[in-house]
Amino acid sequence: MTRTPHIPLAPVREGMDWLLSCAPDPAAVQQAWDAGQLAAIPTGPHWRVAETQLSRSMRALRHLGSTPFGPVLTDIDRTLSWWLLQPSLADELDGTVGVYVHPAGWELHCPPVTHALGGRSWLAIPDGSGQLTDPAVLSAAFATSSCRTKTEATA
Repeated sequence: MTRTPHIPLAPVREGMDWLLSCAPDPAAVQQAWDAGQLAAIPTGPHWRVAETQLSRSMRALRHLGSTPFGPVLTDIDRTLSWWLLQPSLADELDGTVGVYVHPAGWELHCPPVTHALGGRSWLAIPDGSGQLTDPAVLSAAFATSSCRTKTEATA
């Protein structure tokens, strides 16, 4: 019998604390979560957000392998995902087909790191370290042929 290796989960409390620290009003975020609602956390000083189809994100994750990356939020109902990127993002993702980088101030509606809400859950939860995805690394992951759909490959 082959044993599946134990993969430790990110420290949940630390991840929750970090996510709350990114909100202008952590108490309002916690209150929304306690009420079973998604909480709006604006992008800007702590991170930026790249949005793409969930299937593309899954392929990119396979390509990244053991390369460090940051939190990834998904919406299973809308088949979308959002990658949290360094706030100093410049033009690393410009021209990446199927990826939209939201401007500073755009609100990402987040569940807590502990469970899903409204179809949204963390594919890669915040771990409290502040680790974010390097946009150049993400761009390379999306650029691989395995991350491109037939439509993108012929464009």
